[in-house]
Amino acid sequence: MAFTCATGKHRRPSRVKRTTTNAVGVTALTTTGVIGALAAPAFAAGTPGQQTGLIRAVSLGDEVAAKIDAQAAAQMQAAEQKKAEEAARKRAAEKAAQEREAKERAAREAERRRLNAFVAPIFHSYVSTGYRTGGSLWSTGSHTGIDFHAASGTPVHAVGSGTVVETGWGGAYGNQIVIRMNDGTYTQYGHLSSIRVFVGQRVTPGLPIALSGATGNVTGAHLHFEARTSAEYGSDIDPVAYLRSHGVTV
Repeated sequence: MAFTCATGKHRRPSRVKRTTTNAVGVTALTTTGVIGALAAPAFAAGTPGQQTGLIRAVSLGDEVAAKIDAQAAAQMQAAEQKKAEEAARKRAAEKAAQEREAKERAAREAERRRLNAFVAPIFHSYVSTGYRTGGSLWSTGSHTGIDFHAASGTPVHAVGSGTVVETGWGGAYGNQIVIRMNDGTYTQYGHLSSIRVFVGQRVTPGLPIALSGATGNVTGAHLHFEARTSAEYGSDIDPVAYLRSHGVTV
């Protein structure tokens, strides 16, 4: 007996058919709002999570803003500190410049005083023969200068600042030096054993210019010193008064 597979409601749908049916059912459920109704609680349940995320974002934003403010404050503080340091360095530099200028001014003033100062032609000595002392030893009948006690070879110093105008043999004066002083007067040094300057040389107070001796018309070693109004013989002035007027104790 032969059996045939009849078609009808008892036949199992094919896989393709089942799939199509399921799709239609899902569509129907969606259309009728079943899925929407089921999804609503889930969406509602997710709301607290979303709110927590928003609060966290706001909190992070506040932290970032605080960090930016702190960084800006630090940068401002660093800028102010740098500005203060620059001002301090500027003040220090100005103070150093003022101190340096004051030292230079003091040094110039000290040098000016030194150049304008006068000293004795022989250190630690004394006048052995005074000005205008009379006697046959001098052709004019009197002494035109003063004599300083000094052994032969004693250093002779320029009494002040000036320029050498004469050196060499001076007849009765022996070896001599004549200096034009800065104030326009002249000083003369005679009976020298050695001359250590040259014509045209600038000299300063206390500069060694010669060694004392006994050259020329003398009775023994000493230094003959004159103050003059010109370089020529006969223009002499009182050398003691001259030295004292320039602060030299004689």
